[in-house]
Amino acid sequence: MPELPEVEVVRRGVADHVVGRRFTRAQVSGVRTARRHLAGAADLSARLTDRYVDSAQRRGKYLWLTLDEGDEALVVHLGMSGQLLVEAPDAPVEKHAHAVFDLSDGQQLRFVDQRTFGGLQLTPVVSSDVDGRAVPEPVAHIAADPLESGFDRAATVRAIRRRRTQLKRALLDQSLVSGIGNIYADEALWAARLNGLRATDRLPAAKVSEVLDAATGVMHAALAQGGTSFDALYVNVNGASGYFDRSLHAYGQQGRACARCGTLIVREQFMNRSSHFCPTCQPRPRSVRPAGRTRVTP
Repeated sequence: MPELPEVEVVRRGVADHVVGRRFTRAQVSGVRTARRHLAGAADLSARLTDRYVDSAQRRGKYLWLTLDEGDEALVVHLGMSGQLLVEAPDAPVEKHAHAVFDLSDGQQLRFVDQRTFGGLQLTPVVSSDVDGRAVPEPVAHIAADPLESGFDRAATVRAIRRRRTQLKRALLDQSLVSGIGNIYADEALWAARLNGLRATDRLPAAKVSEVLDAATGVMHAALAQGGTSFDALYVNVNGASGYFDRSLHAYGQQGRACARCGTLIVREQFMNRSSHFCPTCQPRPRSVRPAGRTRVTP
């Protein structure tokens, strides 16, 4: 699933090629694509036609286009395989193109989603309860992400340390900090030399701050390389893939030598996902032992 850097790459492409244009025609054909818009695909198509795209914004993994005066937004859920592609109108239409927007500059914006876990939703823009930023209703419940200009690191550190949980769980908790998905959580923990099973209420504030800084740095590095592409379905608006996967130190590196100490990176099951870490650089807390059914892969 695309994480924050991948969604930001798409947002930047949309900002360059779509913002400042008008949807002269909107065709939303996929029923599942419009499932979050309760009035259906035909209503969504009609309400998006002749709308001016004022901005392209993001919080965490959420992407949205503000329309006209900014009181409504088109929220784009990329899901597992959603793509936003800007193409010439005479280019062959992709098999899984579930929405096509004619732009006032003669180009087309296409929403392509092979696995149909993504979708489009037209929603009011409200003031967020989190920090007062104007965001669409579906986004108002999640916390700011580390790449936002209004991100309050000190307040986030306090919130994480108040929560009695494991560090990696806290990093993945969108109510505490948004946008740090599984890939970048593993990379941030490796960079900070912290095990994800560490108890948040027992960690010094400096350590929590360090891992947040590491997450920020890793995501900036991923952005510079166009994101992480493990799946050929993740592409930017021009159809190009990112290549940050070549720079990963922990995620997906099980069985390979740690770049710091040479110990083999291991993988464990974690919250229906996997965690990847170095047993030497990121030792387990002494109070935690591997569960009997936990699979550890060298």
